[in-house]
Amino acid sequence: MARILVADDEPEIRQLVAEYLGLHGFAVTTAADGAEARRLLSATPPDLAVLDIAMPGEDGLSLARFAREQHDIGIVMLTAAGTPIDRIVGLEVGADDYMAKPFEPAELEARIVAVLRRRMRLGVRAPDGTVRVGRFHFHQGQRRVVDGSGAALTLSATEAELLGAFVANPGRVLSRDELLDLAPPRGDDPFDRSIDNRVARLRRKIEVDPAKPDVIKTVRGAGYVFAGT
Repeated sequence: MARILVADDEPEIRQLVAEYLGLHGFAVTTAADGAEARRLLSATPPDLAVLDIAMPGEDGLSLARFAREQHDIGIVMLTAAGTPIDRIVGLEVGADDYMAKPFEPAELEARIVAVLRRRMRLGVRAPDGTVRVGRFHFHQGQRRVVDGSGAALTLSATEAELLGAFVANPGRVLSRDELLDLAPPRGDDPFDRSIDNRVARLRRKIEVDPAKPDVIKTVRGAGYVFAGT
């Protein structure tokens, strides 16, 4: 049974979502504001958090950033303002999905299920500790990529570290600044240190068609996301 935290300052929404998700097999905990949500996130991290952006005190964006930094959980943002900038900011702080109010509980449940399934699929590791990366497998500890026959793919230290950053954050949109922090340039990459060009070089090695990437996708205006297959 997946554990869901619903944080929203509107009692009607908390009750509606909690009752609906409870009837569909989820264990639901609710929070009326940011402080209560942070306490619950710290005490017993859920499998997924539904966070309202506009709450008294600490808002949902700050909570999403905290949750993403501290725990490996799914995050769905709620907001009354369905503007593109809200979606972009939500994705930049680590949200997996986004819904504008008003919404149908059935659609929210469908999105929650989709996020949980995607995170479960992307998080699956083979018995030898590797993670699927398209047609390859990546060993996180060794920063080593092999194909189906066991032959190693040659990556520079910078490329391996960049791929490791993506694999460690499946399904999460990573901004260019985040990627620079997670995989800073190394001595083997002295001339071109831009994230876009480093991603392009990595794609040329791991994608079937680098022009139409399936493993590392671009999220316009936000960054990149590891899709896994």
